[in-house]
Amino acid sequence: MTALQQRLHALTPDRLKGIRRGIEKESLRSLADGGLALTPHPQALGSALTHPHITTDYSESQLELITGVHAGVQSCLDELTQIHQFTYRTLRDAGNEMLWVSSMPCGLPTDETIPLGRYGPSNVGRAKSVYRMGLGHRYGRRMQTISGIHYNWSLPGVDSDQYFALIRNFRRHAFLLLYLLGASPAVCPTFVAGRQHELQTLGAHALYMPHGTSLRMGRLGYQSDAQASLAVSYNGLEGYAASLHDALTRPYPAYEAVGIRNPGGDYNQLSTTLLQIENEFYGTIRPKRVIYPGERPLHALRERGVEYVEVRLLDLDPFVPIGITAQSLRLLDVFLLHCLLSDSPPDTPREIADLKHNQHLTAARGREPGLKLLREGREVGLTTWASELVEAFVPIAASLDAVHQTGDYGAAVRAAQVALADADSLPSARVLAAMARDHDNSFIAFTRARSLQTRDQLLALPFDDALQARFEAMAVKSVADQKAIEAADTLPFENYRQQYVSPDRLGLPMRETADHI
Repeated sequence: MTALQQRLHALTPDRLKGIRRGIEKESLRSLADGGLALTPHPQALGSALTHPHITTDYSESQLELITGVHAGVQSCLDELTQIHQFTYRTLRDAGNEMLWVSSMPCGLPTDETIPLGRYGPSNVGRAKSVYRMGLGHRYGRRMQTISGIHYNWSLPGVDSDQYFALIRNFRRHAFLLLYLLGASPAVCPTFVAGRQHELQTLGAHALYMPHGTSLRMGRLGYQSDAQASLAVSYNGLEGYAASLHDALTRPYPAYEAVGIRNPGGDYNQLSTTLLQIENEFYGTIRPKRVIYPGERPLHALRERGVEYVEVRLLDLDPFVPIGITAQSLRLLDVFLLHCLLSDSPPDTPREIADLKHNQHLTAARGREPGLKLLREGREVGLTTWASELVEAFVPIAASLDAVHQTGDYGAAVRAAQVALADADSLPSARVLAAMARDHDNSFIAFTRARSLQTRDQLLALPFDDALQARFEAMAVKSVADQKAIEAADTLPFENYRQQYVSPDRLGLPMRETADHI
């Protein structure tokens, strides 16, 4: 029996049933013609600052829909569906907007015209907008309009060291998820206007990579020269926290040149450090912990350890009304358990560099026949490595099926095996095929058609008066909650900003904490 199988047998049914998950899904609001909607966040959806399920991400035009924590895959997706239904009904009543169903954005206006998220005049609301202004100065606003799905996942009885072991293996094997679930092989030319890129022309209305899987996770996505200097190690909470602490407190010359405020007194960014706040650090997966009001995420991690992981590399599936399927979530459950149960040696600077190479190569050329990745410094075929991993998923899926009395996890793994044998069946290949077959190779035309169809499908689903009333009440309460926050503010914003970005708020390194105790 392998070490993985021994660890799997040691997991009790109660622990396997104790897996918890939640979803955060971003989508741009677009116009019927495929352009970006520049209208404010609809009032009827409630306050983007305080609503528990409906907020905005980077842009005022970019909705983020958030489920609660769920014990079941289907209950999680059912809630996400209901949030979509309320959102679509609200958009229908307010005008003719829809949700853009691709991770890569719709037709974009000039960079400075893309509206930043607005959260009201409270200190916390202003800080959120200033942070977004800073992201625009640092990376450009277009990059921030990319949308995706985040999957939050936990298993009871897992400590911080074990979560970091999971994270290391996740990063090693993330190429598999990009290959199987990537659905962004093409973009609208407006996305890269004025930028250097390696994309090829596909007709008059799209740029693409012929064998691309997830351009969102490649060089066009959340990348920056500044963050490229961060070789963050995931060998433990202490080292990870030290890396983030350094990035959050180290002045960065290019951002110092931007300054905190412009000559007119308006804020350009929250700080001139390499990272303004923790969330600016891009990664395929993050260690997370629920924070207290006003608490910095790094402080929470240092004080109370890792509570769950946030998977961040999932594209929206344009062929699915809510962007992701139950089968994909079950594959993720199996994948994450495999990452947790497998041996996970420490990472090294060389391996970190290899993993970035693998990510970019899979994103841009993943379906290329014979493509090779780097594993332990040597080349290995992507599909060979992928097949080994998926074969190792089989007993994990069987254990999950046994405790849930289903065959769904095994079916998810078998579907992955079938997809590995037929690259044309992958979502990224299906996107390009549909663009060519039905839309004259136009990315906008394809996604617009899918977005309209999705809107009609979700509006046609039953949505009773009680559900409508519950969501309306949540929206009303969120507005009242925002007003209460605004009324309670007493500190001038500049004082608030200085206190929030103070290194004192980041918590003490673990050794210092232990010594203090």
